Amino acid sequence: MTGGVIQSIDYAAVAAPLVLALVAGLVLLLDAFLPARPGGARVLGLVTLGGLVAALAVVAVQAVGGGTRRTFCVPASLGGEPARPAAPASCSFVVDRFSLVIAAVVLAAGVVVVLLSMTEIAAGRDAGPGERSRIPAGEWYFLLSATLAGAVLLPASRDLIMLVVSLELVSLPVFALTALRRHDGRASEAALKLFLVSVVSTAITLFGVSLLYGVTGSAHLDRIDAALRTAGDMAQVTAAAIVLVVAGFAFKIAAVPFHSWAGDVYQGAPIPVAALLSVVSKASGFAGLILLLTSALPTKAALWAPGVAVVAALTMTAGNVLAMRQRAAVRLLAWSSVAQSGYILAPLAVYAVEPRAAVGASVAYLVFYAAMNLIAFAVVLLVARLPEGHDLEAYRGLALRSPAAGLSLAFALVCLAGLPPGLAGLFAKVVIFRAVVDGGLGWLALVMAANTVAGLYYYIAWTARLFAPPAAGESRTVSTRAAAGVAVAVTVAVTVVFSVAPQVVLSVSG
Repeated sequence: MTGGVIQSIDYAAVAAPLVLALVAGLVLLLDAFLPARPGGARVLGLVTLGGLVAALAVVAVQAVGGGTRRTFCVPASLGGEPARPAAPASCSFVVDRFSLVIAAVVLAAGVVVVLLSMTEIAAGRDAGPGERSRIPAGEWYFLLSATLAGAVLLPASRDLIMLVVSLELVSLPVFALTALRRHDGRASEAALKLFLVSVVSTAITLFGVSLLYGVTGSAHLDRIDAALRTAGDMAQVTAAAIVLVVAGFAFKIAAVPFHSWAGDVYQGAPIPVAALLSVVSKASGFAGLILLLTSALPTKAALWAPGVAVVAALTMTAGNVLAMRQRAAVRLLAWSSVAQSGYILAPLAVYAVEPRAAVGASVAYLVFYAAMNLIAFAVVLLVARLPEGHDLEAYRGLALRSPAAGLSLAFALVCLAGLPPGLAGLFAKVVIFRAVVDGGLGWLALVMAANTVAGLYYYIAWTARLFAPPAAGESRTVSTRAAAGVAVAVTVAVTVVFSVAPQVVLSVSG
């Protein structure tokens, strides 16, 4: 066809996000016809959960099949230029090991978030008129499915347009999810803050993307890399584009100096949404950042790597310092999540020296972190239902009053601190330390070591509360709903597997 391109679609490659999109549509359809009773909300939750399990099965089949699948491709030469058979086509959607690992993390975390959502929605329906704002189940599960579809699309995106669109598909539904607890002032305030931060970050990202396109004349990441290898007179514009793009993604992952929104947004949002932000949104943001830096800008690593190292050091330090001052459980986890972003960023600073080890270490730490953090959020959701349950003092004696919940949270906190018997956290720390030291950044390793010690303070202090004698007259136990109990059990089991057999993670992320 002269002057045009006919693209074939590999539906097997896009099967996972397609399943999630179909589930989102099915949820809306069912919500219109199901009766407005608690049973209807449970059906919607189970349908969403089934869709996530199906998408996860698709990812598993793709991983077992091996190889790389590509779709939405354009040939190396277009228009009237002569064809070059030896030159590979550029594709907008690529399913490879990296995209499959991130998709698996996102979908597994999504399963846990849906289980927590079923508990949150049921608690809202059971509460008295003035105790809790009810959440509309249909809208909730639709928006959640849309966010997860974007999170699965993003790590497979290989052009700037698809990357930005996928990132916004992850972000936009989260605003509504945050504010969906109607008549809750804190949730509305958190949604507004998140919206403003995301709008600014999107504008900055688009500005940087437009500069990259202007310099290279292409939107595909591989073609941007090829163009930058030969571009010699646009160094200043390229540097500005890199700074803007990295800054835009720094907003998404709550890296310094774009981290100040995290505490208020996590605390104001429903706890399942806070868990979603902490794991799914963070994984998506890191996936996009890694793709841009390593697929479009690898030849400029000497330019962006020092900045990444400084941002990583500042992020982990600021997160740990702010976490030490918190008295609310969700705010502590929010700032802890900021500190963890610094650890995930750190290996990327040595990409120019050890490219494969750098990306593998970041992805491995992200996988370990996701499992450990979801345990904490699952238990926090259960304790939050108690009077004054958002305060850390509500956890005093939890291991004695509710052993299952208390011991699970203690295990999660010990893992996050990187102490035995939480070997998953210890292995995660070892992986990133080794990558940074092998890359020659001794000063960053020292900063990481100091921050690891600082993080022990608030993790151990919270753990100590779990085993302290309960306050006088305090005998309330945590009532575990079935869905939340399953979420705790699944995340603990996965983390135990990671602690016993860390090669499960290291073999797929390396």
